[in-house]
Amino acid sequence: MSAASVERPHGDRPLTAEANRLMDRNPGYRVEIIGGKILVTPPPDGPHSEALMDLALLFGAAGLHSTETRVLPGVGVWLPTGPEDYAIPDLALVDADYRDHCVENNCYDPVCFRLVLEVTSTNWKTDLRDKVRAYASAKLPVYVVVDRKHQRLHVLTDPAGDDYENHRPYSPGESVTLPRSIGADVTLDVKDVLKAGRP
Repeated sequence: MSAASVERPHGDRPLTAEANRLMDRNPGYRVEIIGGKILVTPPPDGPHSEALMDLALLFGAAGLHSTETRVLPGVGVWLPTGPEDYAIPDLALVDADYRDHCVENNCYDPVCFRLVLEVTSTNWKTDLRDKVRAYASAKLPVYVVVDRKHQRLHVLTDPAGDDYENHRPYSPGESVTLPRSIGADVTLDVKDVLKAGRP
C-alpha cells in the first residue's frame, strides 16, 4: 500500500486553466505541463495505438491488472518539477489504491506509480529528454519508451535526481525482462513491440 499523497495549496492555476481550455478545444490532443511549459501532442496514429494496446494486453495477461495493481492508459501524474507540472503517460502501471492519491486536475501522486510507458509520436524528443527528467524527478521507478523514430526500446530504472542511473536501449532481436518490482515477470520482445508501432 502506498503512502498518502501530499495536499497541495489551491490557488490560481493559469497554466492549468489554459491547458484545460486547449484540451476542450482540441479533442483527442494530449496537453501536459512540463517544466512550466505547455506541451501539446496530436492524437495518436493507428500503429501507436496498436503498440500501446499490445503492451496493455501483455501487462494484463501477466496479472498486473488485478487487485494489487492497475494498468491504465492516459492517467495523469502530478510532477514535483513545478507548481502546475503534470504529465500524461501513454500507459501507466499504478497501485490499485491510486484513487486515494488524487492530487488535482485528474492527476495522481507519483508515489502510486510503478511504471510509465510512452510510445513516441512526432514529438519524440519530449519522450526522450523532457519526460526523462520529469519522471526521474518524480522518482517513477521504471520508464519504458517505445522509440518508433530510432527503432529502439528504452528501459530506464533507478531514478536519481533528474535522471535515471540505468538507461538501456534495446534493438530488434533482443528481449528485455522488466524489473520484478512492477509486480510480475514481464518480458518484451523488442522486434514485436516495434513492429506493432511501425507507421
